[in-house]
Amino acid sequence: MDNDISHLKKWQQKIHEVIFGYHTVAGRLFDIALLIAIVVSVLVVMLESVNDVEEDYGVELRMIEWLFTFLFSVEYLARILSSPRPTKYVTSFMGIIDLLSLIPTYLSFFIVGTHSLSVIRSFRLIRVFRILKLTHFMGGAQQLGSALWSSRHKIVVFMGTVVCIVVIAGTMMYLIEGGENGFTSIPKSIYWAIVTITTVGYGDIAPQTVFGQATASALMILGYAIIAVPTGIVTSQMMSDAKKRGIVTCSNCGEEDLPDHSRFCLNCGASLHLQ
Repeated sequence: MDNDISHLKKWQQKIHEVIFGYHTVAGRLFDIALLIAIVVSVLVVMLESVNDVEEDYGVELRMIEWLFTFLFSVEYLARILSSPRPTKYVTSFMGIIDLLSLIPTYLSFFIVGTHSLSVIRSFRLIRVFRILKLTHFMGGAQQLGSALWSSRHKIVVFMGTVVCIVVIAGTMMYLIEGGENGFTSIPKSIYWAIVTITTVGYGDIAPQTVFGQATASALMILGYAIIAVPTGIVTSQMMSDAKKRGIVTCSNCGEEDLPDHSRFCLNCGASLHLQ
């Protein structure tokens, strides 16, 4: 977001300094108070789902939830008013999250229970990286996101292959086991294949015949191999991206953007060629 706030009015600049700034005492205190409020509001929503707590303190919890929603609404409007480029903030990732965190509570006027979706506010805790000066971790997140995006074609092909495998395996189990053993339809059999190939194994449906158990065993073993494939794709892409950028990351301290010819980390002095 553009940091030039000279065109804003003085009262807007003061609000911007507190809400968007974190170098000042007021800015840091505001961010810390905001994070505490987010955590408490999420806990309130979670407690409302507990029957015993809801019966004894339901009214109080809803009042607290509405109080937080009101405060977050005021904060959201203040961010828009004090932003040098309001449209850019509203359409940014954090701006969208800020808005989505408010909608569920207001939507509960029309659809009962939607206020539980307010737990999306937990995404706003991303700001903790800025407050605790952990922004260098965001570089790692950006690298991972870039690697995932670059690998999207391979991942799509991989997922398509997995879908074909579970459809075929599910259909086979439907024919082998039949409805008497719980495989009452192909969709339900596909559900079993997905649960099996991901090694979750709920146990609600299980093959009873020898042929079915043999097929299930083969699918389970295949599942371990399938789990490893996406990791290999993304890791390979991350290494490829790092080589293209000509940089090295220190595994000891996490320092990034080190020249690829470096033998030692410029930050902590750890040996790089042994990592």
